[in-house]
Amino acid sequence: MVKNIITSENAPAPIGPYSHAVEINGMLFVSGQVAKHPHTGELILSDILSESKQVMENIQAILTKAGYGFEHIVKTTIFLTDMNNFAAVNEVYGSYFSGNYPARETVQVAKLPLNVNVEISVIAVKAV
Repeated sequence: MVKNIITSENAPAPIGPYSHAVEINGMLFVSGQVAKHPHTGELILSDILSESKQVMENIQAILTKAGYGFEHIVKTTIFLTDMNNFAAVNEVYGSYFSGNYPARETVQVAKLPLNVNVEISVIAVKAV
């Protein structure tokens, strides 16, 4: 069993002891992403739509680096600090998929790292 660590220069550096993603046996486990710009380090918190878009762009950068796409995602977890943002986050999130949506849960949490409003993690699978 070979564990492949994925690091993308187009996603923000991890803020703790974790990898952007780990690939093993045709499965990619992407760590939770927040709305941190990958090159400036700036948090994109002006509005929930912009914040959600940056989160999805960071996920896309990691998927791309690993040779995956949104069509390979089978499971997502969305963490929100305010469930009133559900519809806006859902709108942005949904625009990255073209049907055959992955399984998902969305949960409200008390607080997220860096005081962001949304964090998303994904699991993607390719045929082995």
